[in-house]
Amino acid sequence: MQLTAKKNKIQQKFMTFDMRYNTQEKHLALPEYGRNIQNMVDYCVSIPDREERTRCANTIINIMGNMFPHLRDVNDFKHILWDHLAIMSDFALDIDYPYEVVKREDMYVKPAKLPYSQGKIIYKHYGRNLENMIKKTMEYEEGELKEFLTALLANYMKKSFLTWNKEVVDDRKIFNDLGNLSDGKIVLNEDSHKLTESKELLSKKNKNLARRKKS
Repeated sequence: MQLTAKKNKIQQKFMTFDMRYNTQEKHLALPEYGRNIQNMVDYCVSIPDREERTRCANTIINIMGNMFPHLRDVNDFKHILWDHLAIMSDFALDIDYPYEVVKREDMYVKPAKLPYSQGKIIYKHYGRNLENMIKKTMEYEEGELKEFLTALLANYMKKSFLTWNKEVVDDRKIFNDLGNLSDGKIVLNEDSHKLTESKELLSKKNKNLARRKKS
């Protein structure tokens, strides 16, 4: 009778466990490791002996590492695992960590804002870099080098224009835009400067696109 009662008790316990939903379980700090690893960590925290607790933690780390063998070549892979162990223990695991693990307060520190460029871009299809190149070209003394750089800028502008607008553009449009971007300090005209034909630029663009599709 006693044996039967024990069997029934054990069976009842398993039935109770099987009927529990994930929503009734403890929240998983790192779901990618699964419920079993979380249970191991919870057990490890509860071990009273520090040395035994440390041995248990090392065993868990090895199991965690075996779950993601493709990440073994990642820099500081072991360090990351120990950080994850600390997080899963809710920072309650009292052992001698082999690394300086992440702290609770570090988990909620907001990253610094990126220093985005300020100021409005006059022609978005040319971009900020083109504006900066024009400013740099304006610093050169009048001469052959500045004239060469200006011609490069104008052709680059035409290429950028066609990339975004995908239509033939008159050189006068490029020269006018260049004059506006340089505050009238760089002036070109059709008589003295001839830019690459729109059809040629579009043809090169289409060939590059076809080459990328094949590769």
